[in-house]
Amino acid sequence: MHFVEGDFQAIWLTARLAGIVTLVLLVLGTPAAWWLARTGSRWKGLIGAVVALPLVLPPSVLGFYLLLAMGPNGPMGKLTRHLGISPLPFTFEGLVVASIFYSLPFMVQPLQNAFEAIGDRPLEVAATLRASKLDSFFTVAVPIAFPGFLTASILTFAHTVGEFGVVLMIGGNIPALTRVASVQIYDHVEAMEYSQAHHLSAVMLGFSFLVLFALYALRPDPRRRG
Repeated sequence: MHFVEGDFQAIWLTARLAGIVTLVLLVLGTPAAWWLARTGSRWKGLIGAVVALPLVLPPSVLGFYLLLAMGPNGPMGKLTRHLGISPLPFTFEGLVVASIFYSLPFMVQPLQNAFEAIGDRPLEVAATLRASKLDSFFTVAVPIAFPGFLTASILTFAHTVGEFGVVLMIGGNIPALTRVASVQIYDHVEAMEYSQAHHLSAVMLGFSFLVLFALYALRPDPRRRG
């Protein structure tokens, strides 16, 4: 396969973006998923719908509203300006923020399902042994829900790698700064560089297959558990 220098930059930038987003969402999405799995609040339906919204919302719509929010007159833009931070649109940091919103359900929903599958009994047993809620979470819930953490991390990383509409709206097309792999492929096609587009697309296709293969291969088989 033949790659140009911009292809390697785009691949590295994409991997870096996906890795950072996955780590951030592990920190932010875990408590959100735990709350959704355990709460009886009447706000659960509303919060769950907000978290799942990127699943059905067109990426260009989400990107447009995030662009307005991050702009100089938007709430996030005013906050960053007040803190002395440069505007987020058309920066790598802006891509990270936008990708966190866009990939949020791919982290939260698998974790929520894993936490709900635990049930009350293991936590009740931990409570009888005088374990605090925090101890019960880290020593009981997290180990039992580990397959859910693995699934959520893989899906979040892969989904971030495949972004196009949101990253194009927020990051534009700046080489070595915001031009991720999906945008690089688009540029090759626009320039009628079909050979380069094919090579980079083949890499993305192979990566997507390996991600799905790992996801299904590492998923526990209930029949074996039985």
